[in-house]
Formats: sequence, C-alpha cells, structure tokens
Amino acid sequence: MKCRHCHHSLDLSLVDLGCMPPSNAYLSSTGDFSKEQKYPLKVKVCQHCWLVQTQDFTRADELFTADYAYFSSTSTSWLQHAAAYVQKAINDLRLNSASFVVELAANDGYLLRNFQQAGIPNLGIEPTKATAEAARSLGLTIISEFFGQTFAADLVNQYPKADLVVANNVLAHVPDINDFVAGIAVLLAENGVCSFEFPHLLNLLNEYQFDTIYHEHYSYLSLLSVQKILLHSGLKVYKVEQLPTHGGSLRVWACLAEAEKVVESSVEAMLQQEIEFGLADADVYRKFQQEVNQVADALKFFLQQQHQAGRKVVAYGAAAKGNTLLNYADIGVELLPVVFDAAPSKQGKFLPGSHIPIKHPEELPDYKPDLVLVLPWNLSTEIRAQLKPQLADSCELIVAIPRLKYL
Repeated sequence: MKCRHCHHSLDLSLVDLGCMPPSNAYLSSTGDFSKEQKYPLKVKVCQHCWLVQTQDFTRADELFTADYAYFSSTSTSWLQHAAAYVQKAINDLRLNSASFVVELAANDGYLLRNFQQAGIPNLGIEPTKATAEAARSLGLTIISEFFGQTFAADLVNQYPKADLVVANNVLAHVPDINDFVAGIAVLLAENGVCSFEFPHLLNLLNEYQFDTIYHEHYSYLSLLSVQKILLHSGLKVYKVEQLPTHGGSLRVWACLAEAEKVVESSVEAMLQQEIEFGLADADVYRKFQQEVNQVADALKFFLQQQHQAGRKVVAYGAAAKGNTLLNYADIGVELLPVVFDAAPSKQGKFLPGSHIPIKHPEELPDYKPDLVLVLPWNLSTEIRAQLKPQLADSCELIVAIPRLKYL
C-alpha cells in the first residue's frame, strides 16, 4: 500500500490491533454472530507527509451502511458543542440570509439545524440512510451521496457556491482524502471558508487513545499532514483552534490559497508544538504498540480480579471506541455481561466482536452493579452526572484510557 495522500511507500508501523469487525457494525441477533465479518486493523505512518493511516482492507460503502448506528444527537454535550460552533461561525464570518452553508457528513442534522433556525440557507450531504432520514425529518435538505470532486462539480451547477463548508469530524473518515478535499475547493465561493474538526494525533499518541482507531477512521490527523493535504488542492490554513472534544481535537480553518485572509500565528504555533512533540520523527510512533498493549492488559487483568472477587461490573456507552478496546483486550460477556446505551439505534443489539448485549439505561439500576466501566471516556463527565443519581452510593465509575482510573 502507498500513502493515500502523497503515494510514498509506508514502511513505518504505528500499531497492529489484529483482526476485528468494523466498530459500528452492531449485530441485531445471536444468529448474526457466525456471519460476522472481521478485517485486519493496522495503522501505518507515511514518513514523507506524516499522514497516519489505516492499511486498506475494507471499502467505505461496507462501513457506512444504510443502518449505520451512530447518531450525533445522542450526546447533550455534543449538541451544545455544535450550537456554540454555529454561533461562532455566524458571528466571525458574518453569515446571514444571503449566505450559503454546506455541511459534509451532516449525520442526523445535529449541527445544520442551528443554521436553519438562524435563517441561513444550507445544504447537508450525508451518505448513510438512517441518519439522513432523521435530518430530513427536521426539515433539512439532505443529499445522500459520498462526497468528492465530481459530485462537487455537479452541486455547484445546482446550488450557489458556499460561504462556509463545514467538514467537522469527517476528514478522518474518507478513504480518498485528496478527492474529498479537492471537492471542497470546488464548492467554495471566492471568499468562502471551510472548517475541519478532527481528533488530534498528538493527543492520540500522548494519551494512548488507541481505542479511537477503527476501520472507518482511515486517517489520524495532525496539522503537519492536514496543511500539506489542503495545500495540494489549493487551500491554505489560516487559523487553528484547540478543542477538548474527542479527547483533544483541532479545528482548522482554511480558504482558497489566493484568498486575502492573513495566516494567523496559531498555525505556526501548532506546527511548532507538533514538531517538538516528535510528530515528524519516527521514534514517537515506534513505541506506541507497547503502550497500547499495557493499557489493554491492565484493563483485562483488573476485570478478571473483579470477577474473581464476585463484584458485578457492567459497561456504559456502546461507543465505537469501546469496541476497539474490548476486542483488542479480548474482553467479552464473561467479564462484562451487559452494556447500556442511550441511543435507540443500538438498544437490543450486540456489540461487534465481543457480542455483549446492549440495554436501555433505564434498566441499569436493576443490575445493581458494583462498578461501571465508561467506554466513551471523552464524555465521562456528562455520563457520570447522568448515572450517579441512579446508582448506589457504593457503585464506582471507571475509565480505561489513558490509564485505568476511577471517576
């Protein structure tokens, strides 16, 4: 395999997580267990452009299927994050009823509805059927297609060019990253801007966030690599913000290379921070596998101890990241008999790989757990506040990333 951006050879490995099913491929019944598809999950590093990327074993249309189970609106803190982003974009970019906003990967309309409520014309692109239908039910205009340069050329024949293209938490999900970014350049108006949010590679390495690695995350992004990828398609990065979301993310603002926007000092500052951490040095990548193994082994050993002591442990949050963690650590129903999740799209199903059943959170108190393992650790504050009133005072909450700790 060659680098999906610069096509250089990939000789440096970040991590090999073995074979596992796609992390959002939830199973509807026990009869599906024997038919479950598993694929190697290996991540390589390009030492030319420093794009970190999965080795290709699956196609996007095999991962982002019609019944794709991730609905963004499930998390209240995520809804607040989206609303704050929209208000900031409206204020900073002076968007109004004459503007046009396009969101790529609009999911269930969790973000775009804020532009709609503000009276700003908009369009959403969302390839997965269930989430697109949820967005349409809010009155949003959604086109269900995978986005790329050819599709963008068709769009600009039907719609105005965009004053803002929102591509938040999608850049990591596209297999042909050059085609995707080239499409954004086609969509942008002369003075239009685009924003990208993505989990920051620096945090993934520094906080051992290997559970954010799964097949549908094709890329693990730094500003070092993203700046190169955008420039290749005629886009320049002019501002960077650091965000607490997803365990530490970047929000990158870009415009057409010939636009008059001044590049802010935040860009150079972040590039310097990444270089000082070692993101342009092979050594920082070589030690990651060992650190991953220590995290996974520590969790399994801890759960085995609790099981032997007769303590009841359950999980909360049937998140994709939890599936990577449980499958790599080889944890199943014998150590975690059930997981609870607020998303109706997941309830009554089974986690991929581990086959742990997913229940409605209202059933949690009936289990009288001694411990709750919170799998979406990035939402642990929100989840702790939700669960504590339902649980016995003696019940404790834990997370496994970056290290095993009590909340």
